[in-house]
Amino acid sequence: MTLPAPYDAWFPDSPIDGTYGYDRDGLLAVPPAAEPDGFADLWRSWHAAARGVPADVVAEPVGRQGAHDVSVVTFTADGGLRLRAWLALPADGPVRVGIVHGHGYGGREAPSFERVPRGAAVIYPVARGLVSLNAGVGAPATSDAHVLAGIEDVETYVLGRCAVDLWHAATALQEALAGIDGVPADLPLYYVGGSFGGGVGALAVPWDDRFVGATLEVPSFGQYDERLAVPCTGSGEAQRRYVAEHPRARAVLALTDASVAATYARVPVRVECALWDAHVPPPGQFGVAAGFAAAERAGTGAELELAVLSAGHAEYPGHAREMAAAFAATRAHVERVLPRR
Repeated sequence: MTLPAPYDAWFPDSPIDGTYGYDRDGLLAVPPAAEPDGFADLWRSWHAAARGVPADVVAEPVGRQGAHDVSVVTFTADGGLRLRAWLALPADGPVRVGIVHGHGYGGREAPSFERVPRGAAVIYPVARGLVSLNAGVGAPATSDAHVLAGIEDVETYVLGRCAVDLWHAATALQEALAGIDGVPADLPLYYVGGSFGGGVGALAVPWDDRFVGATLEVPSFGQYDERLAVPCTGSGEAQRRYVAEHPRARAVLALTDASVAATYARVPVRVECALWDAHVPPPGQFGVAAGFAAAERAGTGAELELAVLSAGHAEYPGHAREMAAAFAATRAHVERVLPRR
């Protein structure tokens, strides 16, 4: 296998051509997946049920981190599961925005603040089953097993459950902020998530009017027509192999396709897609971006801000510079979408 430049020099030992034969123009032409029957009704019904569930937050302070006071909180999630998250509140100054901050399939070991602007209160939910706060709780801990959990039925499939958990995390953030002087009851919320967190964020954000915007970095779980057709080194490989042996599972994946959900977006979204990514194939990422672009063209209130990264899930020359620019762009995007008071 001969890799295209500059990836032949950057990733000479890669077992997969992370471009999958696409150039930039080809990726920009990838559409969202076709919408299956019942998609919107399913997600709206899940959201309506979730919004009526109190989070019953219990907080345990763990100390100051930078400009934030941090606690570990436990809250009620989908199906009554009690999940843990980090909560970071500004130590000084007013709370201007709440951020629900997802993570990749590696889980999360601690809060990170690179994409967090001044005056943000942040909840860092850890997906059911994943390290470090929720290892083994409600789902398997390894990505290959996690991504297949409950796949026999869309009502039990883990990706849908994890997206619903994000709505519960948003409720937990609101409950934690209730009663704090100066924090409005209608505090705007913003979502940040990459890879796994980008995919489940794309599934969750379009249905919840508490969110005023989002940043999704190299989002997973989009455009399964493309995703299931190629091998990868990420969780999609477990899905691809499973569907090859159990074709009926394709219908479950169709109902949890992030590119389809994106077509229902109603708020500005920044999507960072990679030209090379052996872990999350780029056509799937760009399919998610195409879904948001379709929503923008439909006049729903969505606005797509697309950033194209040289590569995803990899270190490469210029990586630190691209990431620093992306972090700053997310902070600027939050500021831009906040409603004027």
